[in-house]
Formats: sequence, structure tokens, C-alpha cells
Amino acid sequence: MSDRRVALVTGTSSGIGLEVALGLARRGVHVVATARDVAKGAGLLAAATQEGLTVELRALDVTVPEQAEACVTAVVADHGRLDVLVNNAGRGKVATLEQLDDGELQEQLEVNYLSVARLTRLVLPVMRSAGRGRVVTVTSVGGVVGQPFADAYCGAKFAVEGLMQSLAPVVARFGVEVAVVEPAAVASEFVRNTGAADTGSPLDDDYAPLLQAYLHRTGRSFATAQPSKEAAAVVVEAALTEQPRFRWQTSPSAEGFAGLSLADLSGERVLDQTRTWLT
Repeated sequence: MSDRRVALVTGTSSGIGLEVALGLARRGVHVVATARDVAKGAGLLAAATQEGLTVELRALDVTVPEQAEACVTAVVADHGRLDVLVNNAGRGKVATLEQLDDGELQEQLEVNYLSVARLTRLVLPVMRSAGRGRVVTVTSVGGVVGQPFADAYCGAKFAVEGLMQSLAPVVARFGVEVAVVEPAAVASEFVRNTGAADTGSPLDDDYAPLLQAYLHRTGRSFATAQPSKEAAAVVVEAALTEQPRFRWQTSPSAEGFAGLSLADLSGERVLDQTRTWLT
């Protein structure tokens, strides 16, 4: 078994995941990067080659339990260890509850919550046996602040933060550290992959003015979004720091927004702010 740390990173075909894979490799970690479609990992491999880094790319659809189990088993078999898991793969959805069917709610839970729980559960025996390990989950400020038209997304992100915060003190007894990283607006493919509700029903006409106001506000926010590389640097720090903590934000904007909710015992400060997004 090599002394070099091994990290498994999900969702590395673009954005934060791609930059996390490169950032960990720069720090001397052997990175096993995963993507649903390895063909879309060409950009990561090209960037790694350009910098003289070695990044291993494997196919993994995190929503398929058999693939997740096979991936973790293979990484441990090939490298004899697994020190870091970065749960980065995620998906957004823009719609309010009446516009969401059960399948769309389930999809958000599957990608943003259940697959994270499943992969974390798979790596824990390895880390617990070794007496060390780090599980870092990229959540969102949407994991602490509910936002209009992000009902399903925020619901799943709140769930995964609750899961990780509950898990953290238990696995810490076995040398395993747990962290969540909360970006705000980040310039990445994630935004372009987030579909707004558009079913053409009368219901959508009722919500249309509110949705347009929300999208206008969100567009302004993402016009000054944090670069993926900056957000990824915080994820890398959370994964490797010798002074671990549970919750990390990736920018002053994220700190302010997450702090608004975490210090808001009545919930009214958050609602006072988010109500303005719809006018």
C-alpha cells in the first residue's frame, strides 16, 4: 500500500468537481475522479496533463447503487486505501411545489441526498478500519437557507446537511472527519443544467410573474458568481486541513447568506429577505 493519500471525487466532468480533482492532485493526493460519462472527463484529463498531474478517471453514476458499490470496491482493491471522499455530484431544479411531480422530487432526493448517503456508507467501513478518513460533501447555501422556486433542491440539501451533521460526532470516534461545504453562486455548468418549470399549464401562468422575478434576481446574482476554482479551493482545504471543522462557506457572500439563517431562530429574517426576490 502506498503512503500517498487516495481521494474519490464525484461529479468531476466540469465546474467545482473538475477543479477539486486538480486541486487535490496538486497537493500530492492520488485522485480517482468520477463522472457519469467518462467522455465528458476529457477536459479534466487534458488540464491534468497540461499541469503534469496524474488523475485517474472512472465511470460512476452515483444514483446507481451497484455502480457505487463496484467503484468503491475497485478503488480499495487497486490502491489498498481510501482516505478522502468528496461528494460533489449534484443537480438543481427550479420549480415550486405545485409544479413538481413525485418523480422530480424523487430525482432531487436521489442525486443530492440518497446517493450521497449511499456512497458515504460504502466508504465508512474502509475509513473506520484504518482509523482515519475525511468525508466532504459539497452542499450549498441552499442547504441552510430555503429559497423560492428551489423547493425540491433545498429540501434535499437540507436533508444531506442534517445527515452529515448527525453522522459527524459518531464517526469522529473512529478517526473519520465529516465536513460540508456551502457555495453561493458559482460560475459552472450546474446553472445551465438547472431547468425551470415549463409545463404550459394554467398553473404556470399563476406562478409566472413570481418565477420571472426570481429568475431576474438570480441572473443578477450569477452575473458576479464566484469562479469554480475559488470555490474548489475551499473544498480541497476542507479535505486536507489539519484543523478540520464541520461547516465551510466558499466566499464572503456565502458566509453572509448562510449566517443569516443559522442565526435566525424565528425564521423571519430569512423570509423577510427572500420575499423581496419575488417583486
